[in-house]
Amino acid sequence: MPQLIFLPHAEICPEGKVIETEAGVTICDAALKNGIDIEHACEKSCACTTCHVVVREGFDSLTEAEELEEDMLDKAWGLEPESRLSCQALVGEDDLVIEIPKYTINMVSENH
Repeated sequence: MPQLIFLPHAEICPEGKVIETEAGVTICDAALKNGIDIEHACEKSCACTTCHVVVREGFDSLTEAEELEEDMLDKAWGLEPESRLSCQALVGEDDLVIEIPKYTINMVSENH
């Protein structure tokens, strides 16, 4: 089972967290299932960028982003070449190191 290593985030997981998940699960679903309350204002429908993450290691093992995700990512705060929407990125067989950006474009937290 691949490990997802979440780097520390001041509000969401201050000490960071390492979880295991099955391949084929989205990063967002794996995080939520393991107590990492990553924001997902559009309910994981690829209609916002609040679940934006940067995959620091293991990026190439993810499924390729579809055009809609690429279009949405253009609106994300702090976009980087290894950015993905966690609601769309399916985990492959490799371990991932994931950074949750400090900010989102959402002005009000939905507190999911």
